[in-house]
Amino acid sequence: MRLERRDETSRLALALAPLLAVAFTLGVASLLVRWAGAPVGRTWSLMFAGAFGSVFALAETLTRATPLMLTGLAAAVAFRARLYNIGAEGQLYAGAIAAVMVGGLHGGASLTVPTALLFAATMAAAALAGALLLLGPALLKSRLGVDEVVTTLLANFIVLLAVSALLDGPMKDPLAMGWPQSVALDPELELGRLIERTRLHTGLLAAIAAAVLLWALLRFTVWGFDIRATGANSRAAAFAGVPVGWTVVRVAALSGGLAGLAGAIEVAGRTGYVTLDMSPGYGYGGIVVAMLAGLHPLGVIAASVFVAGVLVGADSMSRAIGVPTYLADVMVAVALIAVLVAGLFARWRLRWR
Repeated sequence: MRLERRDETSRLALALAPLLAVAFTLGVASLLVRWAGAPVGRTWSLMFAGAFGSVFALAETLTRATPLMLTGLAAAVAFRARLYNIGAEGQLYAGAIAAVMVGGLHGGASLTVPTALLFAATMAAAALAGALLLLGPALLKSRLGVDEVVTTLLANFIVLLAVSALLDGPMKDPLAMGWPQSVALDPELELGRLIERTRLHTGLLAAIAAAVLLWALLRFTVWGFDIRATGANSRAAAFAGVPVGWTVVRVAALSGGLAGLAGAIEVAGRTGYVTLDMSPGYGYGGIVVAMLAGLHPLGVIAASVFVAGVLVGADSMSRAIGVPTYLADVMVAVALIAVLVAGLFARWRLRWR
């Protein structure tokens, strides 16, 4: 038995791969639910209701989906160019801390700068921090052939330790009664609410706009063609005149900037300050979102809502029937493995001898 590449890859098979992966994930999760002694139908009903069954539930799901959407876009555009960015978690925190450094209430008062200009500077600083964090691994890959998976993954731990030092040192809020959190963001820079008395903010619209713009960039621009060509075959692209090294560097800036922007939007839209538990793994969840979407920017929107719905719905379901919330983590992990296997068999087949 051996794997053999198919002569022609079916677009229908590639489109169905994420759906089959989700179906397989639900099947595996159903077995775990039965093992826990809970009714399968009621479990899924409660999970769906907890994620989408009311205005408040939907708002919570979309709030959780917003950073996943941005980190999913960061992973999708990087993976399209075969730049395997595993460091979106660190880039998110770098963007968050940079946003507070620029737009925070240092010394009890903000700078005397127009609000619109200060908001733009805050978002730009966050995007720049995330971009710079990924540029190092990208340059090491393009110049020296260093594996970016290792460098970006290790950068996550370095950034988290640096943020921890800042939260216990120069960035610590003196009004937090010893709790390790940063100074607060200027209230004038906080994002508006889309639905009153919920946490859903206008950052969702920014994330959707980013997905549409990224799709247009990949589909209709020369740079988008360079990205797709580099990802398909970098040696052939270089032979055809595509500046592969420069393309990878620009993709790194874009990918890191999107992840850094996710951190700034979390601070401006939800928390108001930076803490070490601000992200429950949005950077790693973005990889799952990107793979479920088949690296398609518009698919990232639906995939992020699905993953966020699983996470939010699991909390409600767990309180109702006692199934551990870790079921959501299992579902996200199985979904990632399943979509990878489904994508593999869409391009390859088993040959028996």
